[in-house]
Amino acid sequence: MPLKHLFQILLYLFVSSANAQSDVRQYTRYTGYGQFNREDLIVLRRFQQNGQLQYLTVNCTTLEPRIVPATALQVQTASWETLKKQFKDTPYLKALQYASSQSFSLQDAGIIHGYPKEKGITLTIDLCPSHKPLDRNIFTDLMAAFGTIEKPVPVALSLSGHFLENHRDDIGWLQQLEKNNAIRITWVNHTYSHFYDPKFPLQENFLLKPGTDINFEILQNEVVMLEQGLIPSVFFRFPGLVSDNKVVGLVTDYGLIPIGSDAWLAKGQLATSGSIVLIHGNGNEPVGVSDFIRLLKNEKNAVLEKQWLLYDLSNSIGSEFKN
Repeated sequence: MPLKHLFQILLYLFVSSANAQSDVRQYTRYTGYGQFNREDLIVLRRFQQNGQLQYLTVNCTTLEPRIVPATALQVQTASWETLKKQFKDTPYLKALQYASSQSFSLQDAGIIHGYPKEKGITLTIDLCPSHKPLDRNIFTDLMAAFGTIEKPVPVALSLSGHFLENHRDDIGWLQQLEKNNAIRITWVNHTYSHFYDPKFPLQENFLLKPGTDINFEILQNEVVMLEQGLIPSVFFRFPGLVSDNKVVGLVTDYGLIPIGSDAWLAKGQLATSGSIVLIHGNGNEPVGVSDFIRLLKNEKNAVLEKQWLLYDLSNSIGSEFKN
């Protein structure tokens, strides 16, 4: 056999093996609790990866997600209702309960503002499906503005599965920035498909489209994140920020905290201290990106004096519900 063909076969086998090892299998919603490194964790998902049984968990105090092997965590199985009662005084359950109560408007359900004492904002960047590449200028400008003040620079990315699958190079670039300690990403579930049809009314659009499989939209998006090497957070952003009371209840039953925004820049909403700012990084909203870059320039002196900062989403929400 020619060496060239042998090399191609070996390369194929290597790539296939690597892909197979990253495959996530038997991914299910699973509820329980346990302690890991003296941290109280709630278990939200159970799955197989790399031949190991794994749990996706959340720290009840910090809201940080963690993947823990089953061999390292003794899990006490409990119903979701039991967990909500048992951990009701933790920041995680308080935030979840508050978000559930903000569910009666058609748009912007959930938490829309961070810790009110903050001098700065929490930046969320939505990555909806798009044929355009990631707007990398957002991140280079962020690092230029905050790199000497806050390192890594915190940012929350609302990721849809279709964007991830069509822009793996861009996601890999972001992962490398995080690996280099330039940025710190909170990966927010933005659904797998992110359905939208401009001909449909809002009441029948996005996740409110009749027949939408919420279970698939949430869990499949987490699966593709995990297979890419990303750890899904406990935060969720509704596509189009559109929802109703019923769908909010379905989402929170998965242990996910809906995050809205009080400063969608492309719509002319102004950012104030504690704002959860929304821009799109998928190339489809140049106005919002321009507004954000202008905001950075306007606050340049305050940034340098540490009077205007970027806040981590988990820390911001966790601090708000700590007391």
